[in-house]
Amino acid sequence: MPREPVYHFTHAIVRTPCPGIVNGLRAVDVGAPDYGRVIAENAAYVGALREAGLTVEVLPALDTYPDSMFVEDPALVFTEGAIVMRPGAKSRFGEAAEIAPVLRRHFGRVLDLPAPGFADGGDILVLQDRVMIGLSDRTNQTGAEALAAFLKELDKNPLIVRTPANVLHFKSDCSLLDEGTVLSTKRLAAGGVFDGLNIIYTPKGEEGAANALRINDRVLVGKAFPGTIKRLQEAGYHVVPLETSEIAKVDAGLSCMSLRWRAA
Repeated sequence: MPREPVYHFTHAIVRTPCPGIVNGLRAVDVGAPDYGRVIAENAAYVGALREAGLTVEVLPALDTYPDSMFVEDPALVFTEGAIVMRPGAKSRFGEAAEIAPVLRRHFGRVLDLPAPGFADGGDILVLQDRVMIGLSDRTNQTGAEALAAFLKELDKNPLIVRTPANVLHFKSDCSLLDEGTVLSTKRLAAGGVFDGLNIIYTPKGEEGAANALRINDRVLVGKAFPGTIKRLQEAGYHVVPLETSEIAKVDAGLSCMSLRWRAA
């Protein structure tokens, strides 16, 4: 029996942004996000998930952790089970312990990534035939190898690759579009990580659009990237543009705002 496409989801977990998000981590400081607008962007995102057919659980804000709305970094979820990650930024260490009880409510099998390695969910790209683990400032070799072992336990095929030095997360520069196609920046694809796949490139100046999100029959894309939206529409994808200007100020994109899986 063929497997369901990995972008077919039934459930998602999100977390309400806390006021501290205005002090969230950022590689380049272009100013603090406006908290009210972050709330609005998050609400529109949750609405888009629900319109795509997902049952969404909204967790309360965590005032202790400014970046805690980005639930994809401290956890990784599949139909077969979940993995509690070890985020690579010191200020986010405690987020894994906060998300772990939630995962145990939803999944019969939950694995805890062991010390001393670190791995962020933002560095993990799930394709139909492999799970790519991007080494970065937030995911080190030790963490990647421990994660690869857990992925094999969940019947996944892990592949450790490298993220360019000037890219925060592997998925900052790429996303899945369908079984054989990815959206990517040229700087990431230049390393050959996507050889054998179809690649739709983001236009010059729209590298931030690469962190799109395929959900069932649609692709969520940042509203500020018209060139990318046009390319995806011309390729036949149902594109849903979303406002991401405020979350982008703290190095965030569409994938990191939720944990998504298909119920068994």
